Amino acid sequence: MSRGRKPSSYQALNNWEDIFWHSLPTYIGILNNYFTKNNYEFVTVEDSLKKLSFTIPKGLNSKEIHSLGKHPVISQSKEYIIGFSDRTELLINKDLPLIVFGDHSKTIKYVDEPFVIGADGVKILKPNSCFNERFFYYFIFGIITDTKDYGRHFSLLRNGLIPKLEDLELQIKVVEFLDALKLNNFPNKNSFFDATIENEIYGLQKNQLLGNSISLELAHQLNLLKIIRQQLLQDAVQAKLIEQDPSDEPANDLLKKIKVERKVKKELPPLKIDEYIFEIPSNWVWCRLGEIAEIVRGGSPRPAGDPTYYGGDIPFLKVGDLTGYEDLYVRNHTYSIKEAGLHKTRFVEANTLMLTNSGATLGIPRICTFPTTFNDGIAAFLNLKYINKEYLYYFLKSKSAWYLKEASKGQGQPNLNTDIIALTPFPLPPLAEQLRIVEKLEELMQYCNDLEVSVKQSESQNKKILQQVLREALRK
Repeated sequence: MSRGRKPSSYQALNNWEDIFWHSLPTYIGILNNYFTKNNYEFVTVEDSLKKLSFTIPKGLNSKEIHSLGKHPVISQSKEYIIGFSDRTELLINKDLPLIVFGDHSKTIKYVDEPFVIGADGVKILKPNSCFNERFFYYFIFGIITDTKDYGRHFSLLRNGLIPKLEDLELQIKVVEFLDALKLNNFPNKNSFFDATIENEIYGLQKNQLLGNSISLELAHQLNLLKIIRQQLLQDAVQAKLIEQDPSDEPANDLLKKIKVERKVKKELPPLKIDEYIFEIPSNWVWCRLGEIAEIVRGGSPRPAGDPTYYGGDIPFLKVGDLTGYEDLYVRNHTYSIKEAGLHKTRFVEANTLMLTNSGATLGIPRICTFPTTFNDGIAAFLNLKYINKEYLYYFLKSKSAWYLKEASKGQGQPNLNTDIIALTPFPLPPLAEQLRIVEKLEELMQYCNDLEVSVKQSESQNKKILQQVLREALRK
């Protein structure tokens, strides 16, 4: 049983046959231009169809389709076969080979063995005796049916034009060329019907393979940069990015100073041995985030969305304001509130470090550059006198996977309460080293950013070249 077309949404990668199916409408367009220049007549699909010698049976519903059975079930889905059925009375075994067209999905399948229809929404086509079935099948790929996202598309297909070649032998030669192109299987250098047009299409196929291979490599490079960035963050918080300076004030003394300044009344539970997830230098110290910062959760005016509280002059941050970009800082806001809304919100000064603590965007940190209030999907870190905010930002950014795991425990919706954040183990470096780590990390991150810009420019240029080559081929 022959395979059908790849779905129109399929994105070709570096596989020869996948590229063929993805580019087939373009190749048929080039062949149509060739036949037009050679004065061949074109006829509509509707005028090319033969009346079927049988009544099309009603399609099966999903419960009637099984993983095993006597007969393959074919529908308008992307998959060629969606299952099997033992319903012999529904078997289509006349007028084969047939072409199945998805009236909604626009899939096209060439079927040369008996089958059962799965669900409704398919049109079964049989060309008249003027056409080789496989020639007809290939050439309806060149008919534009993409003017509607969803709906009935057969009305567009049946008005499309295909070349009418009186010479059936010529049709067969065109089919043999396309079959050979699909499999990249050319047994000799003799042409099938016209060496010039065949070499042009074959050249386009090879260029597409090369272009898609380049695109795949560029995508691989972008993924590597993502991995490198994450590794840099891990190295930074694990004391692997720069060398330590023995003259720095030990972090243990720094932690004592922080506790005195903050006058913390409630002691957090001491760290357990299994929470020391990596070794740190002797002048670093393990502690909990709640020991070095006050962590507060925002609030929202109630009832939520009450217009009484909005439209004032006080900036009000929502989770989306922290997640819509890759910048280190929050520089603008979407909403503002009035004084009346402050009784259930927090107000913090500029340059406050914040963290999203609920939902799918959990664990994204940002530093806000303006005084603001914020909703209950955000937590803020206050009293960071002896902690570099940028260093803490990078630490939080490195912890996103851990936060997601912790926040999801025993809950349907991931949520970080301030207790979970406060208990987070934190490897505290000396303050001077925090500054050096940030400086080195930002230098390396900028290098990664520059590389990413370069790779994306190459990716864009590669796509433009491929598109331009195909457009030029269709204009000939």
